[in-house]
Amino acid sequence: MPDSRSSSSATSPVVERIEDVDVSTEMQGSFLEYAYSVIYSRALPDARDGLKPVQRRILYQMAEMGLRPDRGHVKSARVVGEVMGKLHPHGDAPIYDALVRLAQYFSLRVPLVDGHGNFGSLDDGPAAPRYTEARLAPPAMALTENLDEDVVDFIPNYDGQFQQPEVLPAAFPNLLVNGATGIAVGMATNMAPHNLIEVVAAAIHLLQHPDATVEELMEFVPGPDLPSGGIIVGLDGIKDAYTNGRGTFRTRAKASIESLGPRRTGIVITELPYLVGPERVIEKIKDAVQAKKLTGIADVTDLTDRNNGLRLVIGIKTGFDPKAVLEQLYRLTPLEDSFGINNVALVDGQPQTLGLREMLRVYIDHRIRVVTRRSEFRLARKRERLHLVEGLLIAILDIDEVIQVIRSSDDSEEARTRLQEVFDLSHPQAEYILELRLRRLTKFSRIELEAERDQLNAEIAQLVELLGSETLLRQQVARELDAAADAYGTPRRTMLLNGGPVQPRSARAAAAAVDLQIADAPCRVYLSATGRMVRAELVADAPAGGVVPPARRSKHDAIRSSVDTTTRGDIGAVTSAGRLVRFSPVDLPSVPANSVQVAAGTKVEQYLALAKGEKVVALVPLVDSPTIALGTEQGVVKRVAATELGTKDEIEIISLRDGDRVVGAAPAGDNAELVFIASDAQLLRFEASSVRPQGRSAGGMAGIRLSDGARVIDFAVVGASAFDAVVVTVAGSSAALPGTDAGSAKVSAFTEFPAKGRATGGVRAQRLLRGEDALVLAWVGTDPRAVGPDGSVRALPDAGAKRDASGQPLDAVVGAIGTVVR
Repeated sequence: MPDSRSSSSATSPVVERIEDVDVSTEMQGSFLEYAYSVIYSRALPDARDGLKPVQRRILYQMAEMGLRPDRGHVKSARVVGEVMGKLHPHGDAPIYDALVRLAQYFSLRVPLVDGHGNFGSLDDGPAAPRYTEARLAPPAMALTENLDEDVVDFIPNYDGQFQQPEVLPAAFPNLLVNGATGIAVGMATNMAPHNLIEVVAAAIHLLQHPDATVEELMEFVPGPDLPSGGIIVGLDGIKDAYTNGRGTFRTRAKASIESLGPRRTGIVITELPYLVGPERVIEKIKDAVQAKKLTGIADVTDLTDRNNGLRLVIGIKTGFDPKAVLEQLYRLTPLEDSFGINNVALVDGQPQTLGLREMLRVYIDHRIRVVTRRSEFRLARKRERLHLVEGLLIAILDIDEVIQVIRSSDDSEEARTRLQEVFDLSHPQAEYILELRLRRLTKFSRIELEAERDQLNAEIAQLVELLGSETLLRQQVARELDAAADAYGTPRRTMLLNGGPVQPRSARAAAAAVDLQIADAPCRVYLSATGRMVRAELVADAPAGGVVPPARRSKHDAIRSSVDTTTRGDIGAVTSAGRLVRFSPVDLPSVPANSVQVAAGTKVEQYLALAKGEKVVALVPLVDSPTIALGTEQGVVKRVAATELGTKDEIEIISLRDGDRVVGAAPAGDNAELVFIASDAQLLRFEASSVRPQGRSAGGMAGIRLSDGARVIDFAVVGASAFDAVVVTVAGSSAALPGTDAGSAKVSAFTEFPAKGRATGGVRAQRLLRGEDALVLAWVGTDPRAVGPDGSVRALPDAGAKRDASGQPLDAVVGAIGTVVR
């Protein structure tokens, strides 16, 4: 009997197809397809909305699911399933990883997803998607708004069953605000986050000035603003990145040296570099101590909690300099880290390396297209509605004839045709009239339709005007950007310090002795009237004063106080709370000797970590200094000898009464004169020798006799320059809201005011005009300069007015008075 299997195979032979393929050609083609997929569909963000495809699909699908900020959270697993099933042709793990990053406040400067549950930390991963919940954050609504108004193109999903946006409308420059990171094939991207308010200001400036340079844009965006705060040291690398798309900068933890108890000092870390967790820092510190690379560390305690935020306390052994230990920590641990900027993004489907100006330009062009398409969509819809409204008005005016035409017609098709012929209507108008309800035939409905017609005509005219003007389009984009900044912007978190170029790390450098890498050279520290500090180098061949004359000045160039010192020397800051804070200017922003830009300085309250409401009234030298004179708001004067200041970092140099505060301070020898100016327009001038020096704990003595309700608004010390000094007074109404009343001002020679004895009432400094009841500002010195609340320069009257003359009206509000940069 024949084998059935043999007969079966004989009747249906298997046909084999073998093709010879060149392995190298196949590998090249497969690799190019893989590279294309990674570059365009996974790793690189689009320069227009700053999102990778998976991020864009997550936000779009969550918006389609109705997961708005005003609705409840849903399981993250549900979001992942919807995105994976409809839009993203990959597994659930990368989708959830992208969703988690969109919700992490320490990863994004403006989080786009509102997460509920454990979304991870810098040291630990998130919980599984079945345990966490999510919904859109308010800023994400600004990225996805108006998608139903044909503002962007839609493309098919991976199987052609659904549609997805090619790019989101993006109401703010998300690429710059939140940054991006990704590794593609043959290229990578690493973008730093920025402050939304600053980026929007730069975008608006570029909208209004298309030829703006990178230097001009950096006046609005001086550097990245990292979610974790910290300090950026060295701005040269940032400028390189803003110019050509690549650069490197250093980030440092925000640290302060505090007393942890009697004779015990510690370093307290409150902000860490970007994406550096406290556990990683603690581990590196322990490794360095065990390897004997780091000395002086007693213990490390992590006191971080939800109420107080990050607080890492590093105890210092007795006899060790905390500043030197901190420098070693910066060298050997992640308390100082570097960030390499590589701005690679997709532009018109092509990966490009972009500078600041190019990134803003791509976004602005995209946003103009979005506003144009939205306006065209709205114009078409309003014209369609106006067409129907006009047809309804025709029908209501001749309603009896319309009803007769309809009733005499055999069917709806005949009725529609006859309506078009009798009343000259279009097909949509006739169809709309046939569907008209009887309740729309009232007299009030006619009035409503006429009002709607007029409103539609006005809106159509506005849209036509908007679409016909490039200027109006740009203004509309600027208004919407400004609104987004107001809604979602937050103050800057990262402090910028110009610490010079980035130094590469190496084992040899880490093992070297502590060196701040800044020469202990002569410098001058400036305190501006707007509360910023900066240091400028002194040169030996400069003119009188030692500083090279500034080649240009910023709008913040009114100086309240200045001190000559050295880079590593100590100077004192006298505060309104009666404290003297000793500090070194080594970490202050350094400006070029020929261009003193006080605006580039750091805010004094951030640099010195002052208490809320406490302000610095003056800087004083601590080396070879005469006694320091202080004046308070309640008219108390005090002189403190330099020998009483000691060596502590913070001391109380006057015991203030309840409600009193220091308004001025300066070094004052016996030959100097002290000046009080009160709000009731009284000026008292007397010799400093009449005030004997007291100890630190003393409360001072009577300086000026004040009338009821009056207070001291300025205290100054005038030395050998008395003949060149002037007195500037600004009068106004005490009942006016701050910043609303410009008032009047007067500039008089200091010699116009006679000297009186201490504890007397002084002489009148200005005659008040009608509507004025007090002096609101006063200042004594040489080369006066007034600035507004924003730091911009204000014009003052010419000098030479009599001491008791009335002031001249000011054109704008004066916020502070100081002297010019010298």
